[in-house]
Amino acid sequence: MRHSLLMLISLIFLVISITSFTSLKMRSIFNGRDLTGWDVYIGPLYDSVKGDFTGDPVGLNKDPLRVFSVVKEDGKPAIRISGENFGGVSTQQEFANYHLRLEFKWGKSKWGPKRKAKRDSGILYHAVGPHAADWLFWMRSQEFQIQEGDCGDYWGCGGAFADVPAAKQGDNKFIYSVGAPLLTFRDKGPNGRNCIKRSDAEKPSGEWNTIDLYCYGDTSIHVVNGTVVMVLFNLRQPEGSIDKPLTKGKIQIQSEGSEVYYRNLEVEQISSLPEKLLK
Repeated sequence: MRHSLLMLISLIFLVISITSFTSLKMRSIFNGRDLTGWDVYIGPLYDSVKGDFTGDPVGLNKDPLRVFSVVKEDGKPAIRISGENFGGVSTQQEFANYHLRLEFKWGKSKWGPKRKAKRDSGILYHAVGPHAADWLFWMRSQEFQIQEGDCGDYWGCGGAFADVPAAKQGDNKFIYSVGAPLLTFRDKGPNGRNCIKRSDAEKPSGEWNTIDLYCYGDTSIHVVNGTVVMVLFNLRQPEGSIDKPLTKGKIQIQSEGSEVYYRNLEVEQISSLPEKLLK
């Protein structure tokens, strides 16, 4: 009887240990209370009369209009990005060889040049160097596009670039296509710096979407609501007269004229890319 009881207790502790290990595999990078561990950058303000961004940037960790704030949305803590000013909120920590998972949903407000455009944001990964390297607002990085109907598209920001298996679509657009030749997407290159994802897996506006980003070595995978929409290879950046791998950096989330909410931001280290996603 005593032996059976000890076995039962041991089994219970084993289950608890396994459960605890599994639950701790992903770790939160957002504490749910404030933006501790993150930096905020606001660029020049939009002048609606001139129809352009003018003046000096607001700067680093200066956010008088609270473009970036922590709120309760649908009963859970979330980072609210109002979109009123353009800029980004970035982790102070750099990451390499990781899986990022988060959820986002669109708000209602739109501002400045985006008033009549698609709602827009973006997850910038492997973000390095100074703020404002890309279009006065964002760091050099690889972009996982978050935009209505375009979630999962690729943009190279601030000089970063990548190779993607892609096929030409129309005169000057390219779409990710499994088995297609690898094409290089970089600013001022023959293919431009944008590649379109292969399918639209986004949920209707106002619903929460789950985003998974896998980065290992110089390869990354964009996943939207469980659907692989793009795989990128040979992530790199120019350094002087040569190109070098871009395999680690900060994570930056864009404010780009649209209200959007992000929650459940978690990261785990990985030792390889999931084979099922590469297939």
